[in-house]
Amino acid sequence: MSLVLWYHPLSSFCWKTLIGLYELDVAFEKRFVDLSQENERQALSALWPMRKFPVLRDERRDLTLAESTTILEHIDHDGVLVTPEARFRDRFFDMHVHLHMQKLVGDRLRPDGSRDPLGVEQAREQIELAYGVADEWMRQGPWSLGDRFTLGDCAAAPALFYANKVVPFGERRHLTAYLARLVERPSFARVLDEAKPYFAMFPG
Repeated sequence: MSLVLWYHPLSSFCWKTLIGLYELDVAFEKRFVDLSQENERQALSALWPMRKFPVLRDERRDLTLAESTTILEHIDHDGVLVTPEARFRDRFFDMHVHLHMQKLVGDRLRPDGSRDPLGVEQAREQIELAYGVADEWMRQGPWSLGDRFTLGDCAAAPALFYANKVVPFGERRHLTAYLARLVERPSFARVLDEAKPYFAMFPG
């Protein structure tokens, strides 16, 4: 297989990439990486020294790419998912929901005495602020840019799925309905089904 995705099925940014690949119906091979194993860490580090998921190896072009947005831009030759407007939504969900959600989840994994209550509170405030913006966007629905499913929705799905677990949506009904539609989207439903065996690892 010329395209190989190095990933973990519980990784939120890997979810984003997988949703896009499934939407585009791209043929690729999955390379599961268990970072608890030294040989696996070394193999990933040899491919991408930052040792972060996801990483795509394109053997046809002798090219290695990291970062979910970059990977999907590389694959989406026809602009099915990636447009300038979709890129804006993508950046919004990655920067203003996804990264702050990871801050909250990561803090839960820290040992007692090394947690960051101020950082957690600031991250929570940023997520709440982003929820307000996204809830207004979703009045127009069904997707982040109206009728067309795009890169923005690939980014929104994992960000909102996990964020809602640590900072619930509350009364934001448009956002709640949007996540429900995302969960039912075949590409995301497939990702969630593949991740089910690993959900117990999430620090709820």
